[in-house]
Amino acid sequence: MKLEHIGIAVADLEASEHLFEDLLQTKVYKREEVPSQSVITSFLKSGEVKIELLHSTDPSGPIDRYLQQYGEGIHHLAFEVEDIKAQIQRLQESGYILIHPTPVKGADNKWVVFLHPRSTNKVLIELCQEIREHDDF
Repeated sequence: MKLEHIGIAVADLEASEHLFEDLLQTKVYKREEVPSQSVITSFLKSGEVKIELLHSTDPSGPIDRYLQQYGEGIHHLAFEVEDIKAQIQRLQESGYILIHPTPVKGADNKWVVFLHPRSTNKVLIELCQEIREHDDF
């Protein structure tokens, strides 16, 4: 497993893109809407790690609820895995709570699944795997 990206919840996507472009001295390389998560994502790269800015498209969606409760800031850490199905099984057998036990299509051509913060010291953890042609969930 390796750190793939850090997700940051933002209220104003354009202002946040400018802030992180200036801060990291890099440019946004991709913006993508993810209807299943009710977000628009914007990606920047810093070294080997991506920064994913998350902007809600739905006032009752998960990112908007997060912003209302906690404000802007780090939302989750995402780790890339080779076999998301095997990791899900391993983690469930170890007692971790998954928000949804079946991977869903996320941004950047990835299958994603989230571990509930109750089982990870209050840190939302995302596991992600590149979508491959033969995958079926």
